[in-house]
Amino acid sequence: MHDATLVTTLGREPERQHGIVNPPVYHASTVLFPTVAAMEAARPDKGVYYGRYGTPTSMALQDALAALEGGHWCFVTGSGKQAITATLLALLKAGDHVLMVDSVYHPTRRFCDLTLSRFGVETSYYDPLIGAGVRELIRPNTRIVWVESPGSLTFEVQDIPAIAEAAHAAGAIVIMDNTWASPLYFKPFAHGVDVSVQALTKYVGGHSDLMMGSIVTTPELRDRLRTPLMEVASVAAPDDCNLALRGLRTLAARLERHQRSALEIAAWLRDRPEVATVLYPALPGAPGHELWKRDFLGASGLFGFVLKPCSKAQVAAMLDHLELFGMGYSWGGYESLLIPTHPETSRTAAPWRVEGVPMRIHIGLEDPADLIADLAAGFDRLAAAG
Repeated sequence: MHDATLVTTLGREPERQHGIVNPPVYHASTVLFPTVAAMEAARPDKGVYYGRYGTPTSMALQDALAALEGGHWCFVTGSGKQAITATLLALLKAGDHVLMVDSVYHPTRRFCDLTLSRFGVETSYYDPLIGAGVRELIRPNTRIVWVESPGSLTFEVQDIPAIAEAAHAAGAIVIMDNTWASPLYFKPFAHGVDVSVQALTKYVGGHSDLMMGSIVTTPELRDRLRTPLMEVASVAAPDDCNLALRGLRTLAARLERHQRSALEIAAWLRDRPEVATVLYPALPGAPGHELWKRDFLGASGLFGFVLKPCSKAQVAAMLDHLELFGMGYSWGGYESLLIPTHPETSRTAAPWRVEGVPMRIHIGLEDPADLIADLAAGFDRLAAAG
């Protein structure tokens, strides 16, 4: 079946719930067993065992996410960052080396530099556009090659199959942050990824009221991941899992609207005299478009653009009085957002040297004509402040 059908059907078993369409929300800590034999035979990975390991509510969500990404097993956690940090802690030990893409989500970089380093794990960063050349950076103790495509803030599209081939040839595993595309628009395991993490906070939640992350992996890595993950993380709370399941049901419809509106606004921005470049891989002619077209099934509503050189006061004049675009961290909700960014402060392997002011924009579900009018008024204020 197509993904638009799967998001409405996966994780639902009405015939086991008295015909009720949605899975019930199970709040549980203690789980009772009918006999000593049943209690001794129970295991955390074999059905309901104890609340910390999950309930039928979280298991419904996990089964749905694993199926959508094309993986085998899923674990949902309390945030996207926890999905990232728990996965790294579960798979690494002192003396190991991680190759991390230079355009990675900044909290991931901070965790590697400030926390993993204290445990004797070394991280080095690589150019997101290196492709198969990553093989030259892999060491005998490299355990993980981390990818994020498109890149956080700067939206470089990575050659995931080429990187995966090089990593696997050297015995390393590939972990991908697949939040931007969601399970609908990029199938990580079909492109050589071994573990996929997401911030379900973003598009799966979809309403800016949920903090959750997911970890999906292959049959080969399931047992290696499962036990250490349960030592460092707990399954997400049942009410949050219920919100994620609800968001999942409309994910295909929402992403289609996000993409359609984002393409329209990206094309409009490209023609504005105030804009130096637009960083949206789905836009023909934009950086990374050909790789995006080869590997991705669609695009989300998040992208970047670079203003031509202007003052901080001009940027503030543009942003401070926008009516529809909010300024705030995160994205993936129904509302539109716009903030200035500073990728130059963290890049080390591939320094950011683009002249101008980088911006990150999320196109929500509002009418694009209204969003364009809001941006146009902002550009007028920017010019007046110059």
